Amino acid sequence: MFMVVKSCEKSSEPSMTSRFCSIGAETVRVMLPITKWLWKDEFWFPPGFSWEDMKETEEIRYPQPCHLLLSIPFTALLLILRVVFQRTIALSLGRKMGLKEKVRKEVSPNAVLEAYYRTHQKQPKERELKGLAKQCDLQPRKVERWFRSRLKQDQLSLTEKFCEASWMAIFSVITFIMGLAVFYDKSLFWDDREWWTGYPRQPLLPSTFAYYMLQLSIYCSISITLFFQRKKKFDEQLLHHAVTIFLICYSYCANYLRIGTLVIFIFECSTFFMALTKVFIYVKWQRTSKTLFILFAIMFFSCRIVIFPYKVLYNTYYCTMEFVKPFFGYYLINASLMVLQLLSIFWTFLIFKMMYKLLKFGTMKKDIRSDSEDSKSDKEETEQKEASTESCM
Repeated sequence: MFMVVKSCEKSSEPSMTSRFCSIGAETVRVMLPITKWLWKDEFWFPPGFSWEDMKETEEIRYPQPCHLLLSIPFTALLLILRVVFQRTIALSLGRKMGLKEKVRKEVSPNAVLEAYYRTHQKQPKERELKGLAKQCDLQPRKVERWFRSRLKQDQLSLTEKFCEASWMAIFSVITFIMGLAVFYDKSLFWDDREWWTGYPRQPLLPSTFAYYMLQLSIYCSISITLFFQRKKKFDEQLLHHAVTIFLICYSYCANYLRIGTLVIFIFECSTFFMALTKVFIYVKWQRTSKTLFILFAIMFFSCRIVIFPYKVLYNTYYCTMEFVKPFFGYYLINASLMVLQLLSIFWTFLIFKMMYKLLKFGTMKKDIRSDSEDSKSDKEETEQKEASTESCM
């Protein structure tokens, strides 16, 4: 740890990154007794390398852990821009595209039912339903309807979903173009040996630094907004974000930047189609949304089920041993990448189920990944509308 502090203190010119390094160095001094063991050389670099080898010079820049602090103001800026965009541009865009919001009936105030709902946030079972009905002097059927309406009231509206999808679509385009700019003049995608040549002393390129900081800030801002949504779905989605943020941070500090940028780019190739598909689903542009969904499914399968294990997992597991001996980071990176692969397989299964419904019935019944929080009552209503032309992923 003291090596990281020392390298930050010796930054050549006073720049934004060096100023954040000084802040990071001060933070490290305070936490040194607690976190010293986390920064042992063997946790981050192959045998024979240490933090001393990663010192920055005037000619060569290497990744420094304190650089990650730059994501804090960038994340705050993205959160502000997101709110402004969703409340102005996205709302206007939705109206012009014909977005029609469903009218939601307000539930009648009931202190007993509201207290149960806030405690459990689920449909009461038959026995509990009768007990609540007796307390409120209502028919069990009315109590059941109250809970259905209350659940719907907490779900995100079409307008909120459209604004969120529009925001993600814009950033997906930006990150995709930025990824192309990072790779266009490099042979990393085709020459696997370039990933590990000179590792870990591989210089930090400005384009890679900007790409990493943008991706880290985006995923941090998305994870933060999950905690403020009225209807939250934490399981697979939050796990995916947590693993991604961890991989970005660890790969940056351990200078796995070449493999890291490729992983990010492969995953972002399908995100653009997913966000656009959602946008057109919410405005009920049926043909456009179905076409985009098919493109998304093809791109998702190609990138995450074919290219990712072939180009990344195989390389990080086998090819890396030709250049460096296995160490702690080797096992940690491969384990984290396998978690992402398992999540991709799970989502591929869901996507193919939607594809089957699309080809057989001409419609899809669920939202993609993040919007799979429908209540039981909503599922029952959806089953009664199998012949409907409404597309919901």
